[in-house]
Amino acid sequence: MATFLGWLWKVVQLKPQKSKLCGSVGGPRVTAQRIRLKDGRWLAYSETGVPKDIAKFKIILAHGFTGSRLDLLRPSPEMIEEMGVYMVCYDRAGQGESDLNPRKWLGSEALDVEEPADGLELGNKFYVVGTSMGGYVAWACLKYIPHRWRSFPKELSKEAYYKQAVGDKWVLRVAYYAPWLLNWWVNQSWLPSPTVI
Repeated sequence: MATFLGWLWKVVQLKPQKSKLCGSVGGPRVTAQRIRLKDGRWLAYSETGVPKDIAKFKIILAHGFTGSRLDLLRPSPEMIEEMGVYMVCYDRAGQGESDLNPRKWLGSEALDVEEPADGLELGNKFYVVGTSMGGYVAWACLKYIPHRWRSFPKELSKEAYYKQAVGDKWVLRVAYYAPWLLNWWVNQSWLPSPTVI
């Protein structure tokens, strides 16, 4: 009897509906600003800060795994105004209201930053910030479009490095000088667990 019920359940079980693109016939309606990319996909984005034509700092934010275009950094309006910051965050490919990229690869992550930057007229150089898995996007930008990045102050990087716990500094050294040891370092149990990875 249990076998029969199991078989019946498999036969009757409902298949999930195929998802539909935002803005397509029968699909969810578009609620975000979107920009069309060269490959025909749409990328949804959200903006905040001072107008981009007077901004001193133009920042593109790449959200993490569970994030969206609404994951903008939230400094006080006074600070944004004083520093002249313009920020744009976008829904990464296949998330939120952005179309899926069936040919997604590391370089396409960088293009998903570069094309909207050009479409929104952010200029030749801009800053990229990646939170959580958005760090993957920032790394892709460093690898494939380094000429578009504003430089990161070396003294700030050094200062932040030396403020870390000793164990975290060691993990970063291992990751840099002996990446093959990194898996062991993260999974071993007799040394303190790293907080940077």
